[in-house]
Amino acid sequence: MTFDAFIDDRRSSMNHVTVRDVLDRRTAETYAEWFRALADPTRVQLLAWLAQQPEPVSVGELAAVLPIGQSTVSHHLAALAAVGFVQVQRRGTRSLYAVNASCLECFPSAADVVMGRRPPDVLRVAACRLSSADPRS
Repeated sequence: MTFDAFIDDRRSSMNHVTVRDVLDRRTAETYAEWFRALADPTRVQLLAWLAQQPEPVSVGELAAVLPIGQSTVSHHLAALAAVGFVQVQRRGTRSLYAVNASCLECFPSAADVVMGRRPPDVLRVAACRLSSADPRS
């Protein structure tokens, strides 16, 4: 197949796309927030380590694992909590952090949706949105 024939074929296949096939704006914005939150390698490291912990951990424990200061850890945890990947638990004056398993279950499907491999599970996305509504809870 020539390049021109390939382009013509792609264009004709695009004519069959319907509004129903386009990801709704709110879900697309949520997915974009998730991808932005994980665009930093330190956040990926924090999340990966947190996912292996059986109990919530403090900022100090996280700072001891990674070669970064506590204020930097706090900054990254706030970004992860804002999108719902991490939950904050207050115990007295301490804040403990744990992975929000329900949101992390949504993330691989978000990647599949963006790549056109499956339709979005709108109910799961909405549940993750709700769990990230107040990261201080």
